Amino acid sequence: MYDTILVPIDGSDGANRAIEHGLELAERFDATLYSIFVVDTRLYGEPGLSSTELVIDEIEDTGHGYLKNLTERAENEGIEVETRSCHGVPHRQIIDYADEVDADAIVMGFQGKTHSEGNIGSVVERVLRDASRPVFAV
Repeated sequence: MYDTILVPIDGSDGANRAIEHGLELAERFDATLYSIFVVDTRLYGEPGLSSTELVIDEIEDTGHGYLKNLTERAENEGIEVETRSCHGVPHRQIIDYADEVDADAIVMGFQGKTHSEGNIGSVVERVLRDASRPVFAV
């Protein structure tokens, strides 16, 4: 049913829930887990100015740490994992990467405790709206 699962991560509680769900699905279906961390260029721009570059370097380092932790955990559980860190508009990068790896599903964490609070987050909402594949908001 699922051969490839994409889990975008950003260090949030929602992303951590998505990691748990993505790992469970990958293990259950013997799927490859893909993960992406996106530096949002709408918030920070592209590196160029020294102070901006320092902020972006710190964000990239944090993202690489998240991806490394996920990789170690997946490999310890016998799950094949591929990761990517990039710059851009998060929902576009997520959808493009899902298309590139032909993900069978995208697993994302929403903000808030329940969907009924109406706060799933703008990135999740845009991926749900624009992706051409199933999206699980957990």
